Amino acid sequence: MAVYTEVSDAELEAFLAEYDIGSPESFKGIAEGVENSNFLLTTDKGPYFVTLYEKRVDPKDLPFFLGLMDHLAARGINCPQPIHGRDGKALRTLAGRPAAITTFLQGLWPRRMTLGHCGQVGEALAALHLAGRDFELKRPNALSVAGWRPLYEGSRHHIDAPLAAELEAEIDFFEANWPSGLPSGVIHADLFNDNVLFLHDKLSGLIDFYFACNDAFAYDVSICLNAWCFEPDKSFNATKGRALLQGYEAVRPLGDDERKVLPLLARGSALRFLLTRLYDWVHTPPDAMVKRKDPQEYLAKLRFHRGISSIADYGL
Repeated sequence: MAVYTEVSDAELEAFLAEYDIGSPESFKGIAEGVENSNFLLTTDKGPYFVTLYEKRVDPKDLPFFLGLMDHLAARGINCPQPIHGRDGKALRTLAGRPAAITTFLQGLWPRRMTLGHCGQVGEALAALHLAGRDFELKRPNALSVAGWRPLYEGSRHHIDAPLAAELEAEIDFFEANWPSGLPSGVIHADLFNDNVLFLHDKLSGLIDFYFACNDAFAYDVSICLNAWCFEPDKSFNATKGRALLQGYEAVRPLGDDERKVLPLLARGSALRFLLTRLYDWVHTPPDAMVKRKDPQEYLAKLRFHRGISSIADYGL
């Protein structure tokens, strides 16, 4: 979440006139995240989120994202639900950007991840994978292997030569060795701690589905291992890894083919987030209301996974 585009009072008034959600009382920008412009809207009927979709989001993907949230919510996944206007449409334009309003979920994202958090995240991720199986729309993962080299090329002149060589070698490796044929379907693809809400230590919602796509379920698991199971000193916590994987398998057991390649997928997902963070570090406008994320964190994770050969090293 972030704010790149400002919204005037007149623009907001005209936008909200298309909905039956009450009269606005406050409208505040949210500075977390890196992708879209997000605002907390409060009306006399309650709180809502307003999202303006910025340049990295392809407008033709928005029916997928909004339709997926409707689909998952209908199947018991606690996620934001798009608010449909009087004309039945959930997507319209605000301040020159495609925009939508969604429901507000109660809860806070955890700053310090615990075993209890990790186990519940594993369960919720597996439930999401099962709930999305009959979603009819498809969206390829634009940030899978084919998207990594362009990110690297857009950033390599801003890093030192040894690191550039290391990253290029990683991309070469994955372009030749990325697994195929794994069980696949809708994945979240960005289930970091700031996209999971907890209320009284119980998971209360999953948010930010704007990287969701069709890809291997085990790749989504590997993203969560990277996001939830490392300590601040960049060491991997195998006890948290075990909790996350056991939580996942309590709902959807991993197949032998998925278990075998999980270290490779975790290494690849570490590279993906390293490259997107590096690209954003270089290219984020200096006046954007957004907190840039350190790519060095994912360099350490990439190097860790490079030395892993078995899912047992992740605690399972």
